[in-house]
Amino acid sequence: MTKVRITGFLAGLLIFSIATVIKPQFTAAQAMQAIPQTDEGKQKEKDALEQKAAALLEQIVGESQMLRLPENRIRLEIAAGDLLWKRNEARARSMFSMAADGLAEMMRSTDSNIQRRAAQLRQEVVLTAAQHDATLAYQLLAATRSLTPTTETGNDFRRRRPEVNLEEQLLARVAANDPKLAAQKIEEALAKGQYPNTLAQVMAQLQPQDREAATKLIAKVVSKLQSENMLANVQAQTLALNLLRAGPRLTQSTTNSTPAVMDQTVSSQPGSNQTASSQARSNNAGGPVLGESSFQDLLNTVIDAALRATPQAVTTQRAQSNQPGQNNSGGRNNGRGRGNFGGAQAGAQTPPTDGQIEQQNARRLLAGLQVLLPQIDQYLPSRATAVRSKMTEMGIGNNRRMAFNQINSLMQEGTVDSLLAAAPTAPQQLQSRLYQQAAQKAFDEGNVERARQIANDHLDAAARDRVLQRVDFRLIAKKAEVENMEELRQTLATLSSDNERIDLLLKLAAQAQTTSAAAPAGNSKLALTFLGEAQRLTNRRATNYEQFDQQLRVAEAFAALDPSRSFEVLDPGIAQLNELLSAAALLSGFEVSIFKDGELPLEGGSGLSEMVARYGQALAALAQVDFARAERSAKGFQLVEPRLFSQLAIARNVLGVPQVAPINYGFESGRAFRRRLQ
Repeated sequence: MTKVRITGFLAGLLIFSIATVIKPQFTAAQAMQAIPQTDEGKQKEKDALEQKAAALLEQIVGESQMLRLPENRIRLEIAAGDLLWKRNEARARSMFSMAADGLAEMMRSTDSNIQRRAAQLRQEVVLTAAQHDATLAYQLLAATRSLTPTTETGNDFRRRRPEVNLEEQLLARVAANDPKLAAQKIEEALAKGQYPNTLAQVMAQLQPQDREAATKLIAKVVSKLQSENMLANVQAQTLALNLLRAGPRLTQSTTNSTPAVMDQTVSSQPGSNQTASSQARSNNAGGPVLGESSFQDLLNTVIDAALRATPQAVTTQRAQSNQPGQNNSGGRNNGRGRGNFGGAQAGAQTPPTDGQIEQQNARRLLAGLQVLLPQIDQYLPSRATAVRSKMTEMGIGNNRRMAFNQINSLMQEGTVDSLLAAAPTAPQQLQSRLYQQAAQKAFDEGNVERARQIANDHLDAAARDRVLQRVDFRLIAKKAEVENMEELRQTLATLSSDNERIDLLLKLAAQAQTTSAAAPAGNSKLALTFLGEAQRLTNRRATNYEQFDQQLRVAEAFAALDPSRSFEVLDPGIAQLNELLSAAALLSGFEVSIFKDGELPLEGGSGLSEMVARYGQALAALAQVDFARAERSAKGFQLVEPRLFSQLAIARNVLGVPQVAPINYGFESGRAFRRRLQ
């Protein structure tokens, strides 16, 4: 009886939604499309919209003084400097300077929490300024440097000081905009015996802009590495391996016949959608930078160092390190990069000698050569036998990482049949992934019945259900294309939750909008039917963050078809968020600790602040279509902090200035909050 009632209820809702959609729809987006515009008219409209955004930005800057938390004001000043740069560079520079002054004040605090937040803000202000002016970024770096920096050696491998990490991130950012200055900074680092992790990226950025300068810098780097004791300097060792893993820069005649070496160390996570070689290129921001001659010279040097590795007998210290309470991490806690590649590890209470450290680094270097064996065979065949013999001697033969990378390559390029053939003999932890990939490939090829069979025969319950749901959705979508609504109603009634129903309806709406030869504009009427039903499923007071997320997904889906319906979904959510924020402020210090000194911190970190941020981003996307309505909805936030940062998101989106800092940027950061609609 319950199922019948649910089916009848959903059927009634869907019939009502169809009746609603059949009525003439004339949205703001359609109205804009109905009026032909010249290029001049479009530019005038764009300029007018940007004028509104600029005025809103000035209002935000003025109201930022209402904020009590210094980190909130600093974040607004950084964002304002970023957005103002092209419109008023002098004003933008003053905003960055104000942010640096406030940051310096925070850094003088003895509170460790304040210092932690200051370190994050320092990264934001330096890297954001670097997008516009590298010299200014280095000035800000110097102006905000701690008065008591700690000493760091070239062998600090595992834990690098934040100062060094920031300098290297800055160097990478500068390389994209001012590669010549970045090259100068690289030479200064080399003169100090330092090897920044971003050095390869700088060289790759410099190459297309100034080939002569790039060639000189590459020669200097290779020469410096060849003279370095790589077993005593882990930075040099790491840089050399990174340069070699990218492969040599090939001539046109050999490009098609010689593949680049895969960087198999960066493709070690299950589920990676990139091949190892493509990841290596992306890490080096442009791929190989060494010519064949330089590549061979450096490879020879690395082999010479790696062949100095010798087996180390197991000692009583090894046994002691495996006792409860002892450090048995294989040397990972040593700042100079000790490893445990086939040898004993000194006990936690016995520091290793320099000779022991060099031997452990030699083993690491030898292990790093494993992925370079194809290149050694090609470019230095006379040394291939010695390298393989040493690997066998050290017990670094075909290891699990190599096995995984072979399987990963198969998953990227294999067929359904080859995946099914390889699965039974693969390591147990990878078998399920191979079967899932085989089912996915069959599904992508349109063979849904074979995908269903693979799932039923080889996958556990959870993985099987995921595959079968995709199969069912594909079949339902085909039925929906011919508007077989009765079967769709029955399917909706059988799903176990509103979340599944909303998932299905959103996917059907997205598919209905897909263009084809038969329907170049898609079927917006059918898409609105699906979205109207999804809206009714979410038209309730949220009782958890998942239901807020459902509302946001529906609002985002409406944006391209009927923006007014997006606002209808968002505005009630903002009103409820106001209630939750008021409750959180009242309970601050008792049950929850979201607020700080009576103000909502804007670095995020709580589910509530992240949800507020997502609503702000949704409004920013709608501002391109209806700026006034988006601004009005942002003013619906009662607290100053979420209102200002939602307005800032609107201004940023309209002005077309993308977020640049590669870290959590508070309410402006979309990385932590965006959800992809599949």
